[in-house]
Amino acid sequence: MKSIYIAILITTLCSCGLKNEDARNSEKSNWTDEQLLDTIQYQTFQYFWDGAEPNSGMARERIHMDGVYPQNDAHIVTLGGSGFGVMAILVGIERGFITREQALKRFQKIVGFLKNADRFHGAWPHWLNGETGKVKPFSPKDDGGDLVETAFMVQGLLTVAEYYRNGSPEEQQLVADINELWYGVEWDWYTKGGEEVLYWHWSPKHGWDMNFAVSGYNECLIMYVLAASSPSHAIQPSVYHKGWTANGNITKDTTYYGLPTILNYFGNQQVPIGPLFWAHYSYVGLNPKGLKDAYADYWTLTQNHAKIHHRYCVDNSEGFKGYGANQWGLTSSYSINGYAGHRPGEDLGVLAPTAALSSFPYTPIESMAFLKYLYQEADSLVGKYGPYDAYSHQANWYTPRYLAIDQGPIPVMIENHRSGLLWKLFMKNDDVQSGLQLLGFQIEE
Repeated sequence: MKSIYIAILITTLCSCGLKNEDARNSEKSNWTDEQLLDTIQYQTFQYFWDGAEPNSGMARERIHMDGVYPQNDAHIVTLGGSGFGVMAILVGIERGFITREQALKRFQKIVGFLKNADRFHGAWPHWLNGETGKVKPFSPKDDGGDLVETAFMVQGLLTVAEYYRNGSPEEQQLVADINELWYGVEWDWYTKGGEEVLYWHWSPKHGWDMNFAVSGYNECLIMYVLAASSPSHAIQPSVYHKGWTANGNITKDTTYYGLPTILNYFGNQQVPIGPLFWAHYSYVGLNPKGLKDAYADYWTLTQNHAKIHHRYCVDNSEGFKGYGANQWGLTSSYSINGYAGHRPGEDLGVLAPTAALSSFPYTPIESMAFLKYLYQEADSLVGKYGPYDAYSHQANWYTPRYLAIDQGPIPVMIENHRSGLLWKLFMKNDDVQSGLQLLGFQIEE
């Protein structure tokens, strides 16, 4: 029945495109909230299904609808975006967009590609060539392992493994293949010879020259959780408590727009809140509801993060055109001049739809207002794979381009809002449960 509804939905979407703007908007204004959610989940899922790189099955780093690509990189695939992408494919099964069997074939292709792709002490690089499996340098010295991107990929793969764990022999073989990849990541090696902190990068050509110790709150909590959860290369708890939490200094929070930040985002900076992807990337699988440790209540943390962004845009102290209750949320994205890390305090008047839309679990009313704005008032900002990456009414600018790392959290976090699917699957993993316990996390219902 669901697949029939989706076929009707797709037909409606196509017919809407043939009508003038007033007719399209009038028709969409009658859509229910559920129809709007189905629509955006379908379109963003398609980025990772129809839009995938064909040889690897992985997510392309970017898809530019204007056909203009930097450095001829249309075949470059991204690890983090693909991690979100495999979770989006699970959404596709549950929402009737594809069958379980179709997804299995795609997962087999992805896992087979990753098995033979370049790895560096078990960690994949940020980018791979989807045709060859060879590393594509992200920057001159970033041509080796990227432990953060690897963590986002593993988070997605473990979620897939839980979905298929009790399935057919072919499905159970997929689970075994995913576990082989999981066991191969040498998380403890990325402590740079036993330091009590994890390092983001290592290169066989440049060693530890990137020198990025991941310490203090950002998008990387999942990396520490997985590093502690590894059945083969686990870190000691002290790496989390001394490294990630900076010996507890991570708890030096403040108040912004009347809400506590819970953790310390930027030290003593005047605007103490980060871009909104920090509330998404680690939490596509790791469920912040009821999750607590010695440092934070993670549901309050993530919810306040989204609410602060909403209040900031409603207040609109900079006077940017368009900002308000139905247009809000700042994060790293394409920008007027390239790419920028937008957030309060570093605001260029550019909104990225992924910021508010991926916050659905935290701010369902506010996120729905933004979704309705896009689809009922501003559908020129929406294309084949859902909302375009970013826009600015202030500068009269938008880009008909997509980034995997931005599209991926949208269908996944919306599904977590609707059914909790990805949270339920990831949190079922026995290794993850052991790692959380090792680090002192408690999960309260």
